[in-house]
Amino acid sequence: YSFYSKLSKMLSSVRISCRTAGPVKESAKVAVAGFYGQVRCSHTDLKVPNFDDVRRPSALDPTKDVPSDAIKLYRYMVLGGVASGGIVLAKGAVRGAVNHFAPDKNVLEASSIEVDVNKIPEGKSLIVTWQGKPIFIKHRTEEEMNAQLATDCSSFRDPVPDADRFSNPRWQVLIGVCTHLGCIPIEGKGNYGGYYCPCHGSHYDSAGRIRKGPAPLNLIVPKYKISGELLIIG
Repeated sequence: YSFYSKLSKMLSSVRISCRTAGPVKESAKVAVAGFYGQVRCSHTDLKVPNFDDVRRPSALDPTKDVPSDAIKLYRYMVLGGVASGGIVLAKGAVRGAVNHFAPDKNVLEASSIEVDVNKIPEGKSLIVTWQGKPIFIKHRTEEEMNAQLATDCSSFRDPVPDADRFSNPRWQVLIGVCTHLGCIPIEGKGNYGGYYCPCHGSHYDSAGRIRKGPAPLNLIVPKYKISGELLIIG
């Protein structure tokens, strides 16, 4: 070991204390020997971990065969868990795809609605919601229908005859939104016994025609039709 001898001479020429001379020489010897590959410097004092505590008792002895029933049961459990997880993931994917391609809320609200007219007694009213707006549906009596048809509305602010507003004079269908600033009027109130908007004092008659107040137009009649026992709005 010429290199080691040279290194020893170099260290001997250095002035160091007695306490550090021994360890330095030993460190140099190990370094030189490791350089030449004759001393293994890895940690060989570590213990190999033992996992026998968490292993199945039937698998502790490597020389014995594991019972086939136990293997089948384990495989079935793993297969069942994987299948269950796959079903959950597939369900989430399908639901996400359906929600993605389904029509949004605005489209659904814009669709038509059906109302069973048999549930509205004569002389009574029903309020439903369509496109986020209240719809006033009234089943007129014979007297109310004849009175509205006979009313001369030529002097009204919005002079539209009752026959031109409703396709079937027995059924009165109105959008319950004031034509002034979009408030919701109250039925059966006001000077004319029809609809009254308390926000700015618009008075409508029982047919929804503006008679007094700042509202410029009558209550709007939505597009509707009656088919048998159903009133279809939209």
